[in-house]
Amino acid sequence: MAEPDDVMPEMLVEAHREPFDHRDGLGVDFEPYPQFESETETAEWWRAWTGNPAVDGAEFRVFGQDGAGGLAAFWLVRRGRPVVRQPVVFLGSEGETGVVAGDVDGYLWLLAGGFGPYEAMLYPHHEHEPRVDPRLTQIAERWAPSGKQATSEVITSAREEFPNFGEIVRSQCR
Repeated sequence: MAEPDDVMPEMLVEAHREPFDHRDGLGVDFEPYPQFESETETAEWWRAWTGNPAVDGAEFRVFGQDGAGGLAAFWLVRRGRPVVRQPVVFLGSEGETGVVAGDVDGYLWLLAGGFGPYEAMLYPHHEHEPRVDPRLTQIAERWAPSGKQATSEVITSAREEFPNFGEIVRSQCR
């Protein structure tokens, strides 16, 4: 049975259970939420982020943040598809944007490869020392065995599928 789009998917609950190793800025800078941010919180954030009071961010299911306040979310762009089949995006506190995985399968393999949403958004121009995480690799193997990809493939294929994400986001800004 599919989970509703407002319930945190079980595989994310499991993958996010343990804290990420920040390693003084060389690891993963990510603080997952135990549940999706509420519609009200998302609307307030999106209006502040875009400077546009007419938008509500309903196309996002926010599930975590980096230490500076940038947010990771599912972008509900594939009509009729469940949240786990939507792309994962990162919207930085300084206006950075990026599609980091094509869906939850790619996201799990990204985590297994030692990348969080922030690091994936900045890839390859970020001083990041990824470390494969055996626990997250086991989770990715269990939940997404057919979606196994190297982190560079996850990031590249997501960017190729959604090359205009930044433009779409900027079109909502004032």
